Amino acid sequence: MNDADTLATLDTPAALVERARMQRNIARMQQRMDALGVRFRPHVKTSKCIEVARAQRDAGAQGITVSTLKEAEQFFAQGFTDILYAVGMAPHRLQHAMELRRRGCALGIVTDGVEAARAIAGFGKLHGEAFEVLIEIDTDGHRSGIRPEEDALLDVARVLHEGGMRLRGVMTHAGSSYELDTPDALRAMAEQERAGCVRAAQRLRDAGLPCDVVSVGSTPTALMAQALDGVTEVRAGVYVFFDLVMRNVGVCSEDEIALSVLTTVIGHQAEKGWAIVDAGWMAMSRDRGTQKQKRDFGYGQACTADGTVLEGYVLGGANQEHGILSREGAAETDIVARFPIGTRLRILPNHACATGAQFPQYHAVSEQGRLETWDRFHGW
Repeated sequence: MNDADTLATLDTPAALVERARMQRNIARMQQRMDALGVRFRPHVKTSKCIEVARAQRDAGAQGITVSTLKEAEQFFAQGFTDILYAVGMAPHRLQHAMELRRRGCALGIVTDGVEAARAIAGFGKLHGEAFEVLIEIDTDGHRSGIRPEEDALLDVARVLHEGGMRLRGVMTHAGSSYELDTPDALRAMAEQERAGCVRAAQRLRDAGLPCDVVSVGSTPTALMAQALDGVTEVRAGVYVFFDLVMRNVGVCSEDEIALSVLTTVIGHQAEKGWAIVDAGWMAMSRDRGTQKQKRDFGYGQACTADGTVLEGYVLGGANQEHGILSREGAAETDIVARFPIGTRLRILPNHACATGAQFPQYHAVSEQGRLETWDRFHGW
């Protein structure tokens, strides 16, 4: 990027972050967590960006959540020390986790099985390392974890505790909240998430096992929870940018989505009512998360260069480097005049995490239109 670049000259496709929208999203979530009386630990896998994480920390976040040890490494190098690696710990990663801890990173890890717990305890004992561990709880059948009433919960806890590890507590993620789209259903899921994790914590305590941390979180449940009694911290990630999936879930509107892809019209198929743009699935990702929701946005919602939503126009199809802009319902009769060659557009993404991952950097846009480049982490 040239220092003199503007939205009119920036090469495309490019990932844009509307700074004002992002800051409002950060403030909204932090204020809600403060009002509910819980610590907020944002999941930085959405942005994988130091500038974004600093903005979250400046607003009041305490600690961060990561999805890879490479993220932990890179955020730790930039001064973030309180880090939860919220993916089940594989034995081959224990060496890396130990090295981070011994360099001063307060890294917490997660497990949900006896075999994995034994590997953690065995490695820790061999190397004189007392890992800080959370047990993952399954509160919605969405992915991994131990159900709150399962015998395995106490089995895993005892392996860790008696093996000399620091059993910190329990954590859960109600990922099935992404499949909901009414306030009542979201509130009910938030309570199910809270109650299940709190119940698991109580079982540990009743068995004489330590459980200081009760960690829950997803963007929809965090924003819709009515009370968080018994919870000590919340994790959420996509809220910082939002996306079309979250729009369909009902926790944001299009004008709150802070991430978009700047693209240029490079051709037409006039008889089909198509404009061809230079943002294909390599820019937008192949995530079609809205396909099963109440409104399908194809590969993304089209906007003008200044971010105004173009109602009815979506990226209806995509190849690797080509996107097909079309009108929903009926073909645009004069697509060439409507979107001449060289027209700049923005496309709002289905899934901010997936679209962000397609780019090595963001171009942060101020309300005055000034651009600033923010690097993004990649890899494992």
